[in-house]
Amino acid sequence: MVPGTHLPSEAELASRYAVSRLTVREAVKLLEGRGLVEIARGRKATVREPDGSAFTDFLAAIIHNDAKGVFDLVEVRLSLEVQSATLAAKRANRAGLAAIEGALAEMRAAAQRAVAGEDRDACERDFNLADVGFHEAIALSSGNRILSYLFEAMAGPLAEGFFISRRGSLARGQTLDDTIDAHQRVLDAIRQGNGRLAGDAMRNHLKDTMRDIRVAVSELGGNLPPASAGPKSLAAARRIAE
Repeated sequence: MVPGTHLPSEAELASRYAVSRLTVREAVKLLEGRGLVEIARGRKATVREPDGSAFTDFLAAIIHNDAKGVFDLVEVRLSLEVQSATLAAKRANRAGLAAIEGALAEMRAAAQRAVAGEDRDACERDFNLADVGFHEAIALSSGNRILSYLFEAMAGPLAEGFFISRRGSLARGQTLDDTIDAHQRVLDAIRQGNGRLAGDAMRNHLKDTMRDIRVAVSELGGNLPPASAGPKSLAAARRIAE
């Protein structure tokens, strides 16, 4: 059914599928919980425009409960983001380029605030959110609606993945400026309209990300805290791993 369509009444659905009205009511509540229908008082349930909430919850659960889930996410990103960057180099318009550039500028600003001595946790959070925005902007610039949808759904889990990979990056002696440089290479290739170069730059960046995550997992013995936990929980996780 297309978004905006009203579902038949409980009585109609019960009759059509030979079940009780209570069963229909519970089924509709389940659909509402998954964001597939909207229920307003005194009105029939309405089909909603699909969003990525269910996919987001699935990815978040994997990352929270299994260190391997972080690797699985990067492997998926390798396939999606290389294609995303390649397409963006061919299709990005002025607005799309501005969005990618703006996200990178926010990453630089957050890194500069960290160097200036501002709250480290806040700066890292802002840096990671801008990093997510950078990758989302590339997906939007690809002109592929499915890629855009997937990256919108992946935003929260990506931020957690970035937090974890940053731990490994720091352990390898990398800085936020190194991360920014990797993103700049992707942006430069997209600006040039060079799809092959953009794809290669994204692939190299994500391979570095995979390397960072391996280091982080090795340091923590697989006990990865959520991104919202911050340095204190990271220290606790290290103690547990020991």
